[in-house]
Amino acid sequence: MKSNVLGVLAGIATGAILGVLFAPDKGSKTRKKIKNKTIEAKETLKEEFDNFLDTVSKKYETAVKSGEEILEKGKKEVKKTTNS
Repeated sequence: MKSNVLGVLAGIATGAILGVLFAPDKGSKTRKKIKNKTIEAKETLKEEFDNFLDTVSKKYETAVKSGEEILEKGKKEVKKTTNS
């Protein structure tokens, strides 16, 4: 998932920059457009990375909780076995 998101973002950024470079504008306008597109791409990348981190964090928390539940069940089973 992470590589797909990064690939899409890289493609969008590359396409935007190439589109600006080949557009018939003055140099100052082109530089301004490149700057704006770079800022937009940076913000989008940051948002996507934050979403990715949130997803990973939630999955980690779920895995830890499941592991703790399994451990508790195992402890109970061991106690049952040793008490019998």
